[in-house]
Amino acid sequence: MKIDKRGVIADLESYVLTKLNLLAPVATAWQPSDFVPDLRSEESFAELKNLRSAAAGLPDDVLIVLVGTMVTEEALPSYQTFLNRLDGMRDETGSSGKPWSLWSRGWTAEENRHGDLLNRYLYLSGRVDMRAVETTIHHLIRNGFDPLPCNDPYMGLVYTSFQERATRISHTRVGQLARRSGEPALAKLCNVIAGDEARHEEAYKSFMGRIFEVDPAGAVLAFGEMLKHRIVMPASLMSDNKDDDLFANFSAIAQKIGVYTFPDYIDIMEHLIALWDVPNLKGLTDAAAAAQDRICRLPELYRRKASKVVETQAPPARVQFPWIGQVVKG
Repeated sequence: MKIDKRGVIADLESYVLTKLNLLAPVATAWQPSDFVPDLRSEESFAELKNLRSAAAGLPDDVLIVLVGTMVTEEALPSYQTFLNRLDGMRDETGSSGKPWSLWSRGWTAEENRHGDLLNRYLYLSGRVDMRAVETTIHHLIRNGFDPLPCNDPYMGLVYTSFQERATRISHTRVGQLARRSGEPALAKLCNVIAGDEARHEEAYKSFMGRIFEVDPAGAVLAFGEMLKHRIVMPASLMSDNKDDDLFANFSAIAQKIGVYTFPDYIDIMEHLIALWDVPNLKGLTDAAAAAQDRICRLPELYRRKASKVVETQAPPARVQFPWIGQVVKG
């Protein structure tokens, strides 16, 4: 018997309430101003000089990935719109007290700090053409974000489970590269952002985990559909209206320096398959059982193709990035 997804999502509301504690209390939450010089202070000039001196040592490829990561975070309006598309999870009034609405607005409020913090750091660093960066952000928000073929809440929660883990990995790796480049301040702010992503990842995975318990057939079909179409990255429509390959080139640099790689994609897929115990699901429909089989085969299939995929994602020998105003060798 087919289970009504909207009913499942509605029944999850009491569970969602128990996970609101994964959102930090505003009174004690970090804010972007905690990590950059306070320009009201006389000491801020020395602090700013130290920040710019440390940022001067960042390699161009790390800087490019940092900018691309910041641009991705700044497109937050598109991501909240995405959440409000999902059937049964919409914030119908814009200030609803329903659990899903409280979660989506709280999540958005926390995510909003990420782009703000990275933006301020890059502005103060003096290393990037901020107008070019801002133009890219402007284009990305105008271009939008559409990772799903429909407004399916199950697929939306599969996507967010996957993507929060991916962004946690990316921010952590940029922080590691920053530290190796002699910029511990950048490493610290990347790590605090990664900490937020880890809490968000825990919440979305738990939401989807409950759906696997209640409606395993519907859940595995949604998981299979998402993997069939590949998990589209949030900034895939990134553009500066000049370079049609801007996102591809940014992604290739991220792959090259190990910030987010195709093997990471496979690892996340394997993690979710194990977490949701996909191989051991019982009582599935024929279609769901077929999806279960395909999902369990995918990691090994992708690993056999990994070297070829990484090769095709290699950056071109020379590529112009508008954000730093110079050519980066691939």
